[in-house]
Amino acid sequence: MKLYKLDNFTNKEELFKKIGSTIAGSSILKDKANLNLIYIKDIKAPAANILKQDALSIGADLAVSRDTVTCKDEISDAVLIANDAQLKILSKKELAQPFGLKAFAKELSNFLIKNEEEVKVMGVLNTNEDSFFSGSRFDGVGALLHVKKMIEDGASIIDLGGVSSRPGSIGVSEEEELQRVKPIIDMIEKEKLYEIVDFSLDSYSPLCVSYALQRGFNIVNDITALENDEVAKLVAKYNATVVLMHKQGGTKDMQENPHYDNIMLEVDEFFQERIEKAKQFGIKKIVLDVGIGFGKSLEHNLLLIKHHAHFLHFGYPLLIGASRKSMINMISKSNVEDRLSGTLAVHLKAVENGAQILRVHDVKEHIQALKVQKSINEVIV
Repeated sequence: MKLYKLDNFTNKEELFKKIGSTIAGSSILKDKANLNLIYIKDIKAPAANILKQDALSIGADLAVSRDTVTCKDEISDAVLIANDAQLKILSKKELAQPFGLKAFAKELSNFLIKNEEEVKVMGVLNTNEDSFFSGSRFDGVGALLHVKKMIEDGASIIDLGGVSSRPGSIGVSEEEELQRVKPIIDMIEKEKLYEIVDFSLDSYSPLCVSYALQRGFNIVNDITALENDEVAKLVAKYNATVVLMHKQGGTKDMQENPHYDNIMLEVDEFFQERIEKAKQFGIKKIVLDVGIGFGKSLEHNLLLIKHHAHFLHFGYPLLIGASRKSMINMISKSNVEDRLSGTLAVHLKAVENGAQILRVHDVKEHIQALKVQKSINEVIV
């Protein structure tokens, strides 16, 4: 008998089929093969003791503070350790328990949502002169040629922007923004490129959003996450997709000592609020963006990337946009032109943790990296 360890990203269902398990057996076994670590903040001691016993009874466990069993610590944090099959059992079992465990059980089942969609690459095109990466700036015929090049390279979405949102940038009037994006929108409409890929407008201006949605664009990438009700009305009217991005502060001051008590929970609460607002306006298609670099320190950015899969519980696609951003420079000193390799490392990690859309400046390189990553993950034994 010989043995060797397998990678955690191995397709479990295909693995079990390969060794001869039945289809039904493979489906059951894959739920037992995926381990989850779920951080629970501020759980009451009686609830923690009940949950630990219930977890142990099915082969799972709960890490708690040493004073939880005596209830000396009335409230503490805990970590649930359970596979998918055990989470399913606990999400039903705790419905009958007191001390807030009923609400916990309802929320727990959401963490079984998986990302099984093909990853899409969103290519960036800027028409403004002050975007942080010069390689994304184009105008006139050059812009149209760049759009076609990104489509040829494999982009599924093109994201057009006319105003920089980098830290310290200064906004412009809606009219000026429209004058910047109007020529390329018109060219895209004339050539009906929207029939080939999806087009997104990176804007929170009702004037610009309306113009784009009337001309074949079907995504609104709103860094204010529907702060403006008029944008929400337009997205609903055209049955478009909205990207809800989290940010803290405005572009002028958002990177001046950003602070969170718990960034994961605060971003989660923000998404809950904005998703509810979107639904109230009748918006059905939503994408979530944690907003890398928008009011976050390096540690905040790294936490959001490392635990990105948490936000899958909302049931919406996740977008990550760390392309050539300054967080890479903070880790490995480099100017914006030299951050492609760091970008790929961040984005591939985000894909492992649930990202379904990558907003990038370098389409061809990302398509290649994703193909390689997919090929590695598809190999069984």
